[in-house]
Formats: sequence, structure tokens, C-alpha cells
Amino acid sequence: MSNVNKVVENKNFTAINLGKLTLLSETSNGKAFLKEITKATGTEISLSVLPANTDLPFFHSHKQNEETYIILSGEGKFQVDDLSFDICEGSIVRVAPEGIRGMTNTSNDQMIYIVIQSKENSLEQYSMEDGVIQDLNAKELLNKLSE
Repeated sequence: MSNVNKVVENKNFTAINLGKLTLLSETSNGKAFLKEITKATGTEISLSVLPANTDLPFFHSHKQNEETYIILSGEGKFQVDDLSFDICEGSIVRVAPEGIRGMTNTSNDQMIYIVIQSKENSLEQYSMEDGVIQDLNAKELLNKLSE
């Protein structure tokens, strides 16, 4: 994706800027895959635009990865196997690897959505189980960093 701007990175993080999400449709296939550019090791995250009144070009499933779709704007229909249901801004859909999925945008505006793909049953710790509270005052740390 040509308009990806790497903001900053070091050994513990990578920060990028994709620019205006409404302009994703001007990129290759209206998608931005983030695994490589962010150096992610446990997820593939993509941001996508589905043009007004169009379908995804194919139904698909996965061998081992589940997907979570987060609809940021637009509205339409989502189908998993033989069940179709309405989606709109704020809808979140998780699909198991073997679920055959597809989506259509039924509105006159583009649909912007995020897909997070990760290996099914791989998350052993999450939220505060995995979190480690650091003895740092965020405001003091930011002030020190800006000196």
C-alpha cells in the first residue's frame, strides 16, 4: 500500500499511519494488510473498503484461522454457511475457520471494515491475565520522554 507511512518503530513496537480510511478504495483491491508492515507475529489485520452496492468477490473459509470482522461504516448483509443477517456500523462478527463466509454492501455508500485473523484456540491469556502493571506514572513518563 503506497500511502502507508511508518511513524516510528523500535524493538517493542511499530506505529504506522494509513491516512484517511475513506481513501482505501484507491489502493490495490481496497485493502491494506498490516502483518508485514507492523511486524505482527500472532495476527493478520486488514482494513478494507467494499464499494457501494457490491459483494465480496467470493465466499471463503480458512484452514486454521478464525476471523473477526468489525464494521466501521456502511451497512449490508453477512453470510456464514446458510445463514444471512444484517450488519451495520458497530457490528462485530467472529467466524470459525470452517465457516464459509461472504458479505455484501447494500448501501449507496462504501463500507469500511477491519478483519482480524488469528489461529483458532491460540489465545491462552488475555486482558489482565496477560497484563503486567508497571510501576510508572504515565504523565511523568511522557514528560521525561519529551525532554
